[in-house]
Amino acid sequence: MTTMLAAIETLGSALPAPGVVAASVAAGLVVGLSLGLTGGGGAIFAVPLLVYGLGVEPRTAVSVSLLTVAVTALFGAVERWQRGQVELRTGLLFAAAGMLTAPAGSWLGDRIPPHLLLVAFAGLMLVIAVRMWRKAADNAERTGACVFASGVGPTCSRDAAGQLRMTTRCFALLTLVGLAVGLLSGLFGVGGGFLIVPALVAFATMDVFRAVGTSLFVMTLVGAAAVASQLAAGRAIPLDVAGGFLAGSVPGLFAGSWIGRRLAGPTLARVFAVAIVLVAAFIIAKTLLSR
Repeated sequence: MTTMLAAIETLGSALPAPGVVAASVAAGLVVGLSLGLTGGGGAIFAVPLLVYGLGVEPRTAVSVSLLTVAVTALFGAVERWQRGQVELRTGLLFAAAGMLTAPAGSWLGDRIPPHLLLVAFAGLMLVIAVRMWRKAADNAERTGACVFASGVGPTCSRDAAGQLRMTTRCFALLTLVGLAVGLLSGLFGVGGGFLIVPALVAFATMDVFRAVGTSLFVMTLVGAAAVASQLAAGRAIPLDVAGGFLAGSVPGLFAGSWIGRRLAGPTLARVFAVAIVLVAAFIIAKTLLSR
């Protein structure tokens, strides 16, 4: 409790610097646009922008990224819910599992040296880039910017009313994905949409628009749990950076979503995959050269 109060006190005493806020808004806009365009995986740019663009320490960057992802995803989830594109029961299953492992991810991140954390983060970026590239040419349903589908048959089935039949196998698989999402969120400050969306489409027979909406709902809850664990561990979140990031990411999300519905999906997905690879290569090179 003492560490929690100390963290909150540090939060409240942070004084925004105009230059930092402006740079944070610009960086947040990039994250929001990419998140809105791809429907999953866009938040992967948050930590590199914070560390190398704003000079934020890696562990603090993870905390700011978590807060940004959670709040931005909340706005996106509300928008999708109003359009009937959020499946609450399935989302709560994912979120419950992710909220269990998010604190473990935060705990683990505190025990990994910053340079190793960045290299591991770059490795995660490469995995996401490969997945985006491979799925870009798929002719199944798409988010408007990025395609998420799989040749794997559905693990979960639905009844005549369209409700998910929660069999033991279905429950186990979706829970495992949720656990992985929570761990990665706490460790790297990512939302996990790059895992949730394809899992819902491939295994839960969910159309991709509903999968993206449900993913945003999950990211909100898991991100909130991860932020709480960061504060409980005494991790301070600079309000000037976080506030500016959010000021850019929320409108960026809506703009990206609007643009994404009007652009060719596969081409844009490949562009994002290449951008992610370049950023990952930069992180690895920068980390190795600084050693």
